[in-house]
Amino acid sequence: MSLTTANLSTESQVNTLDLTNANSLCLLRLSAIGDVCHAVAMVQSIQRRYPQLKITWVLGKIEYQLLKHLPGVEFVIFDKSQGWRSYINLKRALKGQLFDVLLHMQIALRATIASLAISAKVRIGFDRFRAKEGQWLVTNRRIEPQATPHVLDGFMGFAKAVGVTDTRLSWNIPVLAADTEFAESLIPSGSPILVICAAASKAERNWLPERYAAVADHAVACGYRVMLCGGPTTLEKKLAEAIQGFAQSELEDQVGKTSLLQLLALLKQASIVLAPDTGPAHMAVTQGTPVIGLYAHSNPRRTGPYLSQDSVVSVYDTIIREQKGDDVPWGVRAKGEQLMQQIEVVAVIEQFNRMMR
Repeated sequence: MSLTTANLSTESQVNTLDLTNANSLCLLRLSAIGDVCHAVAMVQSIQRRYPQLKITWVLGKIEYQLLKHLPGVEFVIFDKSQGWRSYINLKRALKGQLFDVLLHMQIALRATIASLAISAKVRIGFDRFRAKEGQWLVTNRRIEPQATPHVLDGFMGFAKAVGVTDTRLSWNIPVLAADTEFAESLIPSGSPILVICAAASKAERNWLPERYAAVADHAVACGYRVMLCGGPTTLEKKLAEAIQGFAQSELEDQVGKTSLLQLLALLKQASIVLAPDTGPAHMAVTQGTPVIGLYAHSNPRRTGPYLSQDSVVSVYDTIIREQKGDDVPWGVRAKGEQLMQQIEVVAVIEQFNRMMR
């Protein structure tokens, strides 16, 4: 096996590789749900270009539950809950394997350490500016620098680094027939329904329950059913209860009652999804469902629902200008526990009305 180097840029010192004669590729992206959804589009663009490649993906335990049926990919689970043993177990799982290429796609110290368990001839990471948390120490090539990329575009830089030119977006995340039937029993095709995935991973990124309720009541008045969806955490359940308490209409509660693949199937059946900066917003994108994203802490041009960026309701630009001034580095987060309060109900209802039409 030999890798062909092409399009050498002396300015950026980036080598574009031709993997036509390569056999194996390892992808390191452990988390989170939204990010692995972005990564799927990148993986499947590589598969279109190099159908012969054996692809191994080192992935988090929770994220695996969403992607476990992904075609043509072998998964190795990294369970961070095991602490230091997770690195030993990863080393054992990959013992004896030498990959032609490693795509090191996570900037986190645990990912840097985990990458030491992966043997690969070529180790591709982010460009030097973004290769933080020691990533630059464990890679020997890098992708092209990008000034202001969406996370998904940043990931596509890895596909381009291995010679992929067809980067059109498509997602094939298989769902078992039983999960599809479950979703269709709750949301028959053609039934107008707003699915609200209200909770982000951090409480400060959640919108106010009374405001979710106001939008839900408006949707019901427009002839929509409203379903609350989410995971089984206490935070998510309490938020759902609060929304129902403020709502004047009857809302359907599926929070904590679905697996990730059942949730994915429900999001496919939805007419519109309303969510803050959270994984289900990006899951909905993979299913072609329009999303109203609510953003205050992070730049939606970087982390928003990729195919619904014109439907985002964001106060990020105003807040970050107040906090940091006009010259703000790309990707800087705004700080504060009450920022989501600046998103008004009327702005969200306007987006809902526009999408409903």
